[in-house]
Amino acid sequence: MEREAVLVGIDVGTSKVTVLIGEVRRDGALTIMGKGTVPSTGLKKGQVVNIDQTVHSIRQAVEQAERLSGYQIERAFVSVGGQHVESQNSPGTVAVSGHDREVTREDINRATEVARAIQIPSNREVLHVLPRDFSVDEQEGVKDPLGMSAIRLGVDVHIVTASATAVQNLTKCVVAAGVKIDELVAASLASAETVASETERELGVAIADIGAGTIDLALFTDGSPLFCSVLPVGGNNVTNDVAIGLKTSLQVAEELKVHHGTCDLRTLDPDEQISVSALGEEAGREVSRLEVCQIIEARMRETFELLRDSMGRSGHGMLPAGLVLTGGGAQLGGVAELGREVLQMPVRIAAPANIGGLVDGLLTPANSDAVGLLLWGSRELAAGEPERYPSAPALGGLGRIRDALRSIFP
Repeated sequence: MEREAVLVGIDVGTSKVTVLIGEVRRDGALTIMGKGTVPSTGLKKGQVVNIDQTVHSIRQAVEQAERLSGYQIERAFVSVGGQHVESQNSPGTVAVSGHDREVTREDINRATEVARAIQIPSNREVLHVLPRDFSVDEQEGVKDPLGMSAIRLGVDVHIVTASATAVQNLTKCVVAAGVKIDELVAASLASAETVASETERELGVAIADIGAGTIDLALFTDGSPLFCSVLPVGGNNVTNDVAIGLKTSLQVAEELKVHHGTCDLRTLDPDEQISVSALGEEAGREVSRLEVCQIIEARMRETFELLRDSMGRSGHGMLPAGLVLTGGGAQLGGVAELGREVLQMPVRIAAPANIGGLVDGLLTPANSDAVGLLLWGSRELAAGEPERYPSAPALGGLGRIRDALRSIFP
């Protein structure tokens, strides 16, 4: 089986930096060949607040992945998070130019350019311009108009933008760590690549990646993204509440949340006690597990209410496929049950699947974004749009340029 490409994904998150090296084969199968994960210290709520610390974390994660795989990383797909990420939809219409009135790739590109020519503030940078669907004369809902007969071609695009300074700071950190960027990908869209099926995207689905500092939210209908948003809350907010409520350290509060926490209070024994070391005390003290989980449940209930409000702002009503939860925060016990209660819609938890190689410890919701970057890259390669995506990420002498390989294996 011939190798299609070797891709690299770098997920720079609030709590950790993850680097994955993946081999994509001609049949689309993804094999993880190297991975590196280190704690992240230079970010707050998805944005760089200390360049030196962020560069150090990225460099460490890159070195880990390189040692494990034997490859030298040169280029990568990099995720972009933070509350500054926003999206909007925009239409565009052009006259079909050919004398035979047949839609060409050039017509599609012109329509897309018209749709993206909206007023974007100078302090914003465009991350993605994604065609949602096309209209051919009066016929709407066309997915691929190439070759169709038409007089007018319309397109509705989904435009994702981010703060220019936040993007520049992230880019500066990645480049300083010795890696070139092939594409910056909105974290919510990267996660969606991993956890949402084609059927769910067609029906209408929301994907929420609950990280340490933020929640990356993406809504899909008719197979395409409709709305992207980032909420400035995450797992750290739950940990902070537990630390304050029990007057203990953040480290102890995190351990309590991970090992004893649940959002489903019905499953708890009211008499169950757990040991907690309080600030300034040598010996531990006993607290009710129910008390701990009530703090967790209250914060997560508020989080789901914020998600509901954000989904409401999208202007889209029903999402028949419901909400897919992923990210480290989705590993909290009882979180899907609470989500179903608050949102009154189907809620499920999802993690990366159907990948091979070095997957030990990787197939958890916390790694959806990093795996999604590789899947995003493999889909871009399969689409074969050289004007958008000139080359595959290379890894030293073993990387490959896509167009050269396509000429050998047409």
